[in-house]
Amino acid sequence: MNRSQAAAPEGKTLPGGETLANMADEPLVERARQGDEGAVRVLVQRHNQRLFRVARAVIRDDAEAEDVVQETYVQAFTHLHAFRGDAQLSTWLTRIAFNAALARVRRRRPTAPLEAVDIQDSSTGGRLIMFPSPQPPPNPERELARVQVRGIIERAIDTLPDSFRVVFVMRDVDGMSTEETASYLAIRIETVKTRLHRARKLMRSAIENELSGAFAEAFPFDGARCVHMAESVVEKLRAARILTV
Repeated sequence: MNRSQAAAPEGKTLPGGETLANMADEPLVERARQGDEGAVRVLVQRHNQRLFRVARAVIRDDAEAEDVVQETYVQAFTHLHAFRGDAQLSTWLTRIAFNAALARVRRRRPTAPLEAVDIQDSSTGGRLIMFPSPQPPPNPERELARVQVRGIIERAIDTLPDSFRVVFVMRDVDGMSTEETASYLAIRIETVKTRLHRARKLMRSAIENELSGAFAEAFPFDGARCVHMAESVVEKLRAARILTV
């Protein structure tokens, strides 16, 4: 590979009419091994969201999660020769990010074994929480409401026990399959299903608790709106000669 090919930008058309952005991970990894900066950029952008969500699920801090993702990429691209393609690149990167995030948490505070959390809740029930696909906001008010709803969901996710939170983010937020999640976390498929079931139940409870205080404030009719109604009623009664003063 010559120097001009190695430095090809992500969107530049390569010999054969292909672009880096349209390449699968495997050829991009080969180019990255040879020092192709464009290939590295494409791989980073392609896997950023998943790695951030996994790291954020473990650490519960945006800034630290970003540090973990950066650390993951540096470690991965520095030791890219160790990636033999036995698993998908996304699997390899996710495991690095997950382990790096766990290491940070363990350095920060002692943690209970994940298995201990699994037996804390043996109750049944739970309900699937649907996350609608984001749509372009039609107006500022709709965008504000979307941000507020996202904040409620993120706070509820942060209240989940560690093992439940990671599984919930992988399955219901990032959309991984049960098999993928089990593979990334090196746990049984049945364990993934159990943790997800309990996480969904806890999520529903956390969201209901946060919203319960708002129920009494629904459909307010106060302030200027209330005063205007009173004035309108008085005017009508005066017109009907029911009120004389």
